[in-house]
Amino acid sequence: MTTLVFGHKSPDTDSTGSPIVWAWYLSEILGTPAKPALLGESNTEALFMLDHWKLDKPEIISGIEAGQDVVIVDTNNPAELPANINEANITAIIDHHALIGGLQTKAPIQIRIEPVACTATIMWKMIGKDMAQMPSEIKGAMLTCILSDTLEFRSPTTTQEDKAIAWSLAESLGVDISDYAAQMFAAKSDVSAFSEAELLRMDSKEYEVGGKQFRVSVLETTSPSAILERKDALMAAMPDVAREDGADQVLLFVVDILNEEATMLVPNELTKSVAEKSFDAKVTGDTVVLPGIMSRKKQIIPFLKV
Repeated sequence: MTTLVFGHKSPDTDSTGSPIVWAWYLSEILGTPAKPALLGESNTEALFMLDHWKLDKPEIISGIEAGQDVVIVDTNNPAELPANINEANITAIIDHHALIGGLQTKAPIQIRIEPVACTATIMWKMIGKDMAQMPSEIKGAMLTCILSDTLEFRSPTTTQEDKAIAWSLAESLGVDISDYAAQMFAAKSDVSAFSEAELLRMDSKEYEVGGKQFRVSVLETTSPSAILERKDALMAAMPDVAREDGADQVLLFVVDILNEEATMLVPNELTKSVAEKSFDAKVTGDTVVLPGIMSRKKQIIPFLKV
C-alpha cells in the first residue's frame, strides 16, 4: 500500500512542501512507497514554490479510505484533517504545533513534535546524512517552507535551528535568501484572483475559545493595502463563511511582513471584545493595528479571550 503524506486543510507552503519532502524520503531512502497529497488548494506562495522548483503539484484529496496508511505533517489537530482520520492507519506524525489530542492509532507510531518554526526543520534533522542524496528541487521545497513559516526569520517562532538549516540549504542551492524570500512574499501577496470567502479560508485554523468557535484567518503580505481595500467586502463575507464552516465568527488578521504588525478586522461587538481583551487594544473603528503581532501560533491563539 502506498502511504499518503499530507498536512492540514487550507494548505500553506509548509503543508504543501513538507509532504513532498517526506514522501521522497519514505520512497527513495526508506523504500516505503509514498506520495504527497493536499487537503485543499494551496496558497499562491506554495504554488510559486512548485513552479519555481519544477515540482509536481500533489493530488488534492477529499477524504481517505479506512485502513489507508498515512503520515500526518504540520498538524496534529483532528479538526484540520479528514473527518474519518481515526479510521486510517496513522504511521507517523511530524509537527511543530501544540499537542491537541483526539487522534487514535492502530499501533505505536513515530511522533516527532518540536518547538521550531517549521515542520521542514524537523524533517531535515530526521533525514540526517541522507540529505546528501536529496535532489535540489526537494531541498528547494524545504528551504521555501522554512522561509515561509519564519517570514524570513522575522516571526517570533523562529529558532536558531530554523535559521541554520535555512542558510545551509540556501548555500547548497546557491540561493540568495533575501532575493528568493522577496519573490515568495510577492507571490503570497498577489491575492487578486481570490474571492473574499476564499481569502477568509486561505490560511485559517479552527479554534474554540470560551465556548465560541472561531475560524482564525491570517493573510501574510508585503502589500496590506491591497487586502485592506477589500475590508468591507471581507467583513460582509464573514457571516456566511462562519455559518458554512460551523463557526461563530471569523477572525481575520492581515500581517504586514515588512512593518511587522497585524491589522485585525473588527466588524461587530464580538470581534471588538476579542481584540480589546486579547491584545489590550483600544478599538475605535472597524480595524485595529496590533504592533509586533506576526505569529498566529505564538502571538494570537494563546491570547484569545472572549
